[in-house]
Amino acid sequence: MILTVTLNPSIDRRYSVHGFDKGKIHRAKEFQYTPGGKGLNVTKVINIFGEEVFATGFLGGKSGEYIHDRFVDMGIMHEFIQIKEETRSCLAIISDDGIQTEILEEGPRITREELIKFYELYTYLINKSEIICISGSLPLGVPKDIYRDLIAIANRNNKIVILDTSGEALKYGIDAIPYMVKPNKEELENLLGIRLQTQGEIVKAGNYLIEKGIKIVIISLGNEGAIVLSEDQVYRINIPEVEAINPVGSGDSMVAGFAVAMKRNYDYDMMLKLGVACGIANAMEAETGKVEMNNVKRLMGEIKLSSIYY
Repeated sequence: MILTVTLNPSIDRRYSVHGFDKGKIHRAKEFQYTPGGKGLNVTKVINIFGEEVFATGFLGGKSGEYIHDRFVDMGIMHEFIQIKEETRSCLAIISDDGIQTEILEEGPRITREELIKFYELYTYLINKSEIICISGSLPLGVPKDIYRDLIAIANRNNKIVILDTSGEALKYGIDAIPYMVKPNKEELENLLGIRLQTQGEIVKAGNYLIEKGIKIVIISLGNEGAIVLSEDQVYRINIPEVEAINPVGSGDSMVAGFAVAMKRNYDYDMMLKLGVACGIANAMEAETGKVEMNNVKRLMGEIKLSSIYY
């Protein structure tokens, strides 16, 4: 089973607005609500592949009820710690030129009692899981080093952990040595406190994480593809051009593809192609955390892996 951890889920609210401008009243041409937060997007894509996936984290209020009900409708197994405060919302406003403006709520405050209940649930669930995907930001009241704790618990139980977060959560999480991390270039720059302007500098920065003991480092470069490092191989991944509709959730979909490939024991190159194809396929959909299998299969044949030598 694949376990996904989303400590700060959300309802993603997406609006298409004609002539969007601040200080004016706008009526949305189209709108969409979906369960969101990075880990929930991972969960939805894994479920599309038909793999056994279980979601956990925190949910509260009417927003939490909505996410619970949607997961029931989708047939996704889940158990979240119920909290006193309301699960957040994240807004995306799409203007006519395709530019997306995002407004992300900080999230609820988690009490000590709720946190203790989560640790107990997590410790129980990892015994039933092979791969654990830990994704996203932290809500208020949660220790900044919680991902380090969760990864350490998983490592003691010989589980594979994929970590996808940023800021201090990434900094502390890396200390526990997850199996895979997926920072984008900006997140890596913030982590190391330096600017990365050349491919060689990006590779050197990625090697810093490999030397810590992390097995695979995926550095996302947006529409320029990605650089992937392992102990004995560095790849540049070149991706085909597509008409992107909604890029939100593409990194999460990539993580889902990696997790599915690991669960199915795909070889390394196939794992990379499946993960990247899922990320691109998500950008082709209006809904976050969604891929069409025909698009994924086609894109896998168009993705190119090139070895980098330094």
